Amino acid sequence: MIRFVDALTLDAAVTMTDRGLVAVAKAARTGVQLYLGSEVGRDDMQVVRVYRGADQVFDDASLQSYSHAPLTLDHPPELVTPDNWSKYAKGEVSTAAKKDIDGGWVHLPLIVKAKDAVDAIRDGKAQLSAGYTCNLDWTPGIAEDGHAYDARQVGIVINHLAIVDRARAGSEARIGDSAVFWGACPVTASDGAPNERSRHMTDKPMQKVVVDGLTIETTDQGAQALTKVQGQLADALTAVAKAQADAAKAVADAQAEIAAKDAEIDSLKAKVLDAAAMDAAVAKRADLLGKAKAIAPQAKLDGLSDAAIRKAVVVAKLGDAMADKPEAYIDARFDILAEDAAGQVQFAAALTTAAPVQGDADTARAKMIADMVSASTRAN
Repeated sequence: MIRFVDALTLDAAVTMTDRGLVAVAKAARTGVQLYLGSEVGRDDMQVVRVYRGADQVFDDASLQSYSHAPLTLDHPPELVTPDNWSKYAKGEVSTAAKKDIDGGWVHLPLIVKAKDAVDAIRDGKAQLSAGYTCNLDWTPGIAEDGHAYDARQVGIVINHLAIVDRARAGSEARIGDSAVFWGACPVTASDGAPNERSRHMTDKPMQKVVVDGLTIETTDQGAQALTKVQGQLADALTAVAKAQADAAKAVADAQAEIAAKDAEIDSLKAKVLDAAAMDAAVAKRADLLGKAKAIAPQAKLDGLSDAAIRKAVVVAKLGDAMADKPEAYIDARFDILAEDAAGQVQFAAALTTAAPVQGDADTARAKMIADMVSASTRAN
């Protein structure tokens, strides 16, 4: 349970009766407010975004807690209870709180009875600050207006309303169990004005800090905390930008490596194709030289092109008259000579492999004569 303080608005209409000073306060504080983490029991967080939802601020039980709540002169150092009510109370919320649905305000009829409090109001001490208790639900979320929050107030119970000077509260407010200060106070009020605080709080020079385009007026301590948070955010954004740049570079490097591998593969494929073409060219050249040697073994063919080899062979075989013939003619005569040479080679091979005739010539002649006689006898 944490003790909070909120500034209230006191209507201009203030009247005196025989029972004291009568006025009306307006309270309607919803939305997200910033607190230092140390003020709400979260030393691990620099700043805490606390959401006061309309369902809690205007809850019937919460509104009823305003009824007959004591008025105090400044915030007391402790909760107001029946045991110390006479010590701190200077008046009270005289009747039940009234909710203005259209205007969104809660109207609080007040009566100030103690003379010192009446005199303080006449002297200009005319601001009010609600002191209340509530629980914090640390479930983060998004408010209706789109603002993110870290915790939300639940079960708001009014303890008292304090008559205070307009002071520079902000980060100087403390959690309610302090011996001097009562309540945790937001860094800025929702209307941009400085928050109210107890007169026990010493006024200190304020600093203006710009947070996400919003100018916040706070103490040196609050400014240091916010500056630190902004620095951490800037560092985080820098780290994110660096990570994105590193990721982009890694992708580019990977793509470059893939491109290099693809180029290497293409080069190897080209080399394989070149080797196959070279093998085919060598085989074709060898076939040409083989035919040329078969046609004209004496021809000098070293260093000649294919066309020159054909011409040299044709001239060597058919005479110098072939030297002036066109290339197409030379090619045709070369092919004919090559076919003839191949036929001669085949005939020579056949002679070489033919089976030899067995026996001598006389025996063969005698056999032939015998066969002829036999044939003549059969004919007769």
